[in-house]
Amino acid sequence: MTARDTILNAVLAACPAGDARAVADAAAALLDDPDSSRPPLAAPGLPEAFTLKATALGASVERVANMASVPEAVERYLERHGLAGLSVQPAPALTALDWTGIATHDHIAADEPAALGLALYGIAESGSLVVHSGPDAPILLSFLPLHHIVVLRESTLLPWLEDYAARLEAASVPRNAILITGPSGTTDIEGSYVRGAHGPGFLHIIITGTDDIPE
Repeated sequence: MTARDTILNAVLAACPAGDARAVADAAAALLDDPDSSRPPLAAPGLPEAFTLKATALGASVERVANMASVPEAVERYLERHGLAGLSVQPAPALTALDWTGIATHDHIAADEPAALGLALYGIAESGSLVVHSGPDAPILLSFLPLHHIVVLRESTLLPWLEDYAARLEAASVPRNAILITGPSGTTDIEGSYVRGAHGPGFLHIIITGTDDIPE
């Protein structure tokens, strides 16, 4: 039984018999025609739709040909922002790249200026990144740096949030699953926008084409 089934069964159990049937029928109708209850994507292509959403939320996006082009893209970003180096997630797809000329390290400090991570998926509907924790994916890398640079393979883009939910149900559930939608920010204090309130103040996404570096 899925989490959805558990929630729906609890709702049905709390409803009078007639209302319970109506709830079940309405839920079935939504599943039969999901396009009736979700907005269209921002663009026909997944990379374009994702980019439009992500940039509208304050992230910056660069597209490169392949994984081998990532270090050059990272170097350009660091130079633009006057950063000397960065923490790199110890994932084989990143550590296998040529980082000559860029100061990198694999630890993450509380005041880390910049860090590079690898997204598991991207969701075109909302411009969100999906990150799962694991032995080669320290969770603090997504929260501590001021500048969070994330590599997103074009082949891992998903159209809708429920596409990710379906994959999560089919796979082993990670200890931490994070959806990152734009840089951290808040207007809680006097209505003034503050960047980096709960996490990175800057989010830069590098979308790669052909995956020619092994995982």
